[in-house]
Amino acid sequence: MGAFISPPAPDPYTRGFESGGFAEQSYLGAKAAPPLSWGLIGTLLIKHRLRIAVSVVSLLGCTACILSMPLLSGKFFEVLIGKRPESLWDVLTKVGVLYILEPIFTIIFVINMNTMWEKVMKALRVRIFGRILVQKVEFFDRYKVGELTGLLTSDLGSLKDVVSENISRDRGFRAFSEVMGTICILFSLSIQLAPVLGLLMLSVSGFVAMYKRSTVPLFKAHGLAQARISDCATETFSAIRTVRSFSGEKRQMSMFINQILPYKISGMKLGILKSANESLTRVMVYISLMALYCLGGSKVKAGELSLGTMTSFIGYTFTLTFAVQGCVNTLGDLRGTLAAVERINSVLTGSEIDESLAYGLERDAQRGSLDIGNLGSLYKDGEYLQSPITHYRLEKTTSSGYHLAWSGDVCLEDVYFSYPLRSDVDVLNGLNLTLKCGTITALVGPSGAGKSTIVQLLARFYEPTKGRITVGGEDVRAFDKSEWARAISIVNQDPILFSVSVGENIAYGLPDEDVSKEDIVEAAKAANAHDFIISLPQGYDTPVGERGGLLSGGQRQRIAIARALLKNAPILILDEATSALDAVSERLVQGALNHLMKGRTTLVIAHRLSTVQNAHQIALCSQGKITELGSHSELLALKGQYASLVDTQRLAFE
Repeated sequence: MGAFISPPAPDPYTRGFESGGFAEQSYLGAKAAPPLSWGLIGTLLIKHRLRIAVSVVSLLGCTACILSMPLLSGKFFEVLIGKRPESLWDVLTKVGVLYILEPIFTIIFVINMNTMWEKVMKALRVRIFGRILVQKVEFFDRYKVGELTGLLTSDLGSLKDVVSENISRDRGFRAFSEVMGTICILFSLSIQLAPVLGLLMLSVSGFVAMYKRSTVPLFKAHGLAQARISDCATETFSAIRTVRSFSGEKRQMSMFINQILPYKISGMKLGILKSANESLTRVMVYISLMALYCLGGSKVKAGELSLGTMTSFIGYTFTLTFAVQGCVNTLGDLRGTLAAVERINSVLTGSEIDESLAYGLERDAQRGSLDIGNLGSLYKDGEYLQSPITHYRLEKTTSSGYHLAWSGDVCLEDVYFSYPLRSDVDVLNGLNLTLKCGTITALVGPSGAGKSTIVQLLARFYEPTKGRITVGGEDVRAFDKSEWARAISIVNQDPILFSVSVGENIAYGLPDEDVSKEDIVEAAKAANAHDFIISLPQGYDTPVGERGGLLSGGQRQRIAIARALLKNAPILILDEATSALDAVSERLVQGALNHLMKGRTTLVIAHRLSTVQNAHQIALCSQGKITELGSHSELLALKGQYASLVDTQRLAFE
């Protein structure tokens, strides 16, 4: 077939063809590796070595300033009572220097940590979004939109907060460094008093361990409830017109309240446990202070301990109190983060990556046409994917399209298929159909016969359970899906537009190319869309609203046709493209479709048989097979199921 470029020599990861299908060998294996690991986070952090070094130095500076203040406080009181010959102004000068340096070190520490972590989070968001994007279609059948967006918002937000919310005073690394530094200083000041505060640390550690164990399931439940709330809101707002038309506001409110209740209960339980933990921690601090006052006071009275040392001890006790509270709060945040990471991995680890699609994106990343920053592979740690298949490339013959099938038929050969989530239901049962190159094939039949399934297989949203689909004699799985997507255009009954401008929606047909305004206008004119577009307030720059909701059905349809014209793919599928339109809109859209179908291998799916009479061949699909095939007149002469459908529609019209 002239439209193919010979493949390179097979690499170790090449799949072969077996029994009309592909061997099951796979470079990635059946399941994807965990998308979010501490090793990956460490790798991303190492790329910011300089910021890490600056952060460490500034953290040490902050801690040194904080830990020096109680010592100077002790000296200050000894100078006041005449126990130390040092000048009062010398001590105050040192205190003033600490008061100046500590905020400076803090600013340097916070800016570097925040900047570094935001860059890491950007890379992680790209990775998680990429992993979701290349899942097989059945993954999106299994999970709701709200659950998946929750991974990118609330769950990754928890991971972001574990650093961004714990780089302030008395939280995170600062709290930990102050705890360690305070303990060392206390033992150097007085071995007799230091164990009192050592007991405080042991007690708090015990409470933290109890808190850690008791809140793990609660954090998981809290995060899951939050994802369900997001899903309920997303579903409601995206279908607001349906809600309004059925007066479903009360029902949606009830559903939302039912989702809110588990979130409220888990949040209250977390709050109770957190407050109990902090209260018990404070009780232990107060007990330690009383012990310190009693023991330290008696030693000062006996002359065994200086007043300055005792004053410093009291100052360090409060420093330790705030630092321990900060560590407790940070550990609570960390538990939420660990639960979020586990939730992300539980959703994505057990799912299957669409390897053919993932390879195409990896290839673009290596070529530099996809900017993913300095992340490396999106789908496998440490190395890029290799092609999992014998890879043919589409031959680009014009500046605006990939002409794959001009010289070859598209054939469905003994195709069997069951949807992955309904594997016990056979949708296609040995279906055979040939779409002759450059001709129009109409597919008709009763609802549930498998027509839409054929569209999804041709688009490669799914792969056949058995059998194969070929173009020019080559199995379509010889192409990665990003390449195959260039060869096929689909115009649906209710086309989806993105919430950008009209021009950007038309140009979406060539997302990887530079599209000129002239090309967009030319495609719109061919689709009978130019006149209504220029009448819009901002012309081609007019936003279309979410899912194109600011346009009529006929306008959306013509923009979708313009998008397909600009894409200029050789294989065209029209899935009930005019069934929902009024007579005037249908006439305009049909004129655009006639222009679009010229010279292309076209599959038309329609319930209204009047729209398919002029097709080169008509295939009747019934019970997962093609039961009748021929022209309109030939099928009428058979007096079979097609003729019966024609008579039924004629009677209904009359």
